[in-house]
Amino acid sequence: MTEQNTRLGIMLMIATTLVFAVQDGISRHLAGHYNVLMVVMIRYWFFAAFVIFIGARKAGGVRAAAATSQPILQGFRGLLLAAEICVMVAGFVMLGLVESHAIFASYPLLIASLSGPILGEKVGWRRWVAIAIGFVGVLIILQPGFRVFSPAALIPLAAALMFALYGLLTRYVAREDSAATSFFWTGTMGAIAMTAVGLWFWEPMRAPDWAWMALLCVTGALGHYLLIRCYEVAEASAVQPFAYLQLVFASTLGLTVFGETLKTNVAIGAAVVIGAGLFTLWRERQTR
Repeated sequence: MTEQNTRLGIMLMIATTLVFAVQDGISRHLAGHYNVLMVVMIRYWFFAAFVIFIGARKAGGVRAAAATSQPILQGFRGLLLAAEICVMVAGFVMLGLVESHAIFASYPLLIASLSGPILGEKVGWRRWVAIAIGFVGVLIILQPGFRVFSPAALIPLAAALMFALYGLLTRYVAREDSAATSFFWTGTMGAIAMTAVGLWFWEPMRAPDWAWMALLCVTGALGHYLLIRCYEVAEASAVQPFAYLQLVFASTLGLTVFGETLKTNVAIGAAVVIGAGLFTLWRERQTR
């Protein structure tokens, strides 16, 4: 892997996090006025069309993209990500972008801690110490005794756990399936599940909000395309630390557009979580 490719990969990851942060801001706006399930359902319709289009352009077409020896696991992955998106968007509405993303930033620590029992990977004592420190950061954000017992405070933590499990299952199915196959199942299964649930919560949408919905769909497809290109040109371990910039971009939107405030405990806790997460990513790269 050349230095030039790594630099391009980093630039693509930064662009990806910016697009996803904009997507989160639009999701927060729409879900504040309409049912979360309906918003996510429409987003998934476009996402499914996008993955089918991508699959059709690959060798073998859609049939090859859908071919898998692990349909149950692939289907569960798709359902899990759809559920995680619903939970996270609900967190945006109830907690805001700043606090939700600060807590959600713990997902790499959850991946590291669960990689042993799920993938059989060895996690050394240094990473376990970093994981423990990272969760101290989560506790600083949640403020035990004040916010930890509030269901709203636990919503992004639940989303982080779901996304970590989704990430681990993605790595597990990658032992037999291509990235194109996993991407196809993610979009189509999510769309099927969200349609089955979301249609029951359909609400009339104002014309200006249909424009926001269209932009939400476009940013979703663009973000995934940029992410695919990013991993095509650079190693995941080299670009993954820059994924934390989504917290910065999303928090900036929360502060400037939605009038949210950055509490001292959230800033300190997020810094601890990110520091611990970057260390676990570095240790994983070193051990590999």
